Amino acid sequence: MASLWTFILIGSVIYLFWLNRKVAEAANVHAKRQSEQLQVQLMSVACTKRRFGFLKSGKPGIKSEFIFEFSSDGENAYQGVLIMENEFLKSVVVPPHKI
Repeated sequence: MASLWTFILIGSVIYLFWLNRKVAEAANVHAKRQSEQLQVQLMSVACTKRRFGFLKSGKPGIKSEFIFEFSSDGENAYQGVLIMENEFLKSVVVPPHKI
């Protein structure tokens, strides 16, 4: 019986790691798409908040907030925010910047 719980625990840890990677890769894709739409250079993407909980759909998942840095002229850097539920983008906040 103890070995069954061990397999369940190990499987859960592997699944959560896989889900975190999937969310991070989706955030990177969304940040690249956003910087292409703004016609700016993407510099970095970093996760600032991550919570496990129930999403608006009622299913369990990960709510995340990512900050992405971009530059419009190569000298100044600006930060935008991606708010995500699992790998789906919910909203984007981009500050005013020089084009």
